[in-house]
Amino acid sequence: MSHTFLNANPANFETLMYATYYAPRGRPRMYNLGSLLASRYLRPTDLVIGIIGAEGSGKSTLIKGLFPGLELTNDDDGVNMKVAPIYDFHPDNYFAPHTFHLDIRYELAFHQPFEIIDAVNNAIENGRRVIMEHFDLIFDQLGYNAQLIFAIGEELVVARPTVFGPFPAEIKKHADKTAVYRRMAHSAEDITSYVLMVDYKYTRRVLHSDVRHGFVIKFPEKPDIPIPELEAKVKAVIDENRAINCGGKDKITIGDWQMFCTGSRTHIKSSGEIKNFRLWHEYVYDPIAKEYMLVGMVGPKQGTSIRAIHYFDDDELSGSTPI
Repeated sequence: MSHTFLNANPANFETLMYATYYAPRGRPRMYNLGSLLASRYLRPTDLVIGIIGAEGSGKSTLIKGLFPGLELTNDDDGVNMKVAPIYDFHPDNYFAPHTFHLDIRYELAFHQPFEIIDAVNNAIENGRRVIMEHFDLIFDQLGYNAQLIFAIGEELVVARPTVFGPFPAEIKKHADKTAVYRRMAHSAEDITSYVLMVDYKYTRRVLHSDVRHGFVIKFPEKPDIPIPELEAKVKAVIDENRAINCGGKDKITIGDWQMFCTGSRTHIKSSGEIKNFRLWHEYVYDPIAKEYMLVGMVGPKQGTSIRAIHYFDDDELSGSTPI
């Protein structure tokens, strides 16, 4: 058969190295992002999908957004006690699934690496897709990279590796390095939201957004709330080092407070772990959306203006102050 554009290797025409998105802190926003990423990057011919991220980072939620209806072998809510279907896969079974999920860290507790690799290779060689959480734990033994990798830290990184990389270990290193800022920002955001509700009786629906090493709370009108006073109240809660725990389905507790949260595992363990919390002392106005934004920051200090936020430099190069 002649070699045409239609049957050529898609990698020959792929120019994506990686793309970066803010990693949402709540379940609905992560679902929406997963759906968006699937439409932008996922091809029917992508059979090896790697997922990288720490516990509680939202990997399972992301997978549900990317692949609605996929049966997970285990997730944050529990463990599927059945043997993962991939081990029973046989190519002659016409009704065998097209897509399999594996949590590699979980599987390594019950299977030798060669058993996992044999099952993965068997599925892929027969045109099935395998989605592997903690892909970095099996990459060296597997011997080849994923066609698409999603990694969750403070940002959500989408990479389409070639034989030259990027490789799972370096992607994981970046995700682990930045994940702490996402957890700190989330806890600081929820404390701020609670103080707004209780101390300032601000019960109107607010919109949450993102900024590097921080959070954004949007208002349809400019609040009559003094920001330095609000900042002092939040810092007082941080100084009390209150324990932060999951309080049930879509709930967290902060000391004796209880509040709604759809990302209950994406938090630090206590408020005292929030480092260098500060609020910008002016509401930022978005003239296009016509919204006022309260901006909170954590971690390295990068100034108090929009242009002082660094997006492309490492902390060492940007001159920011470490935690």
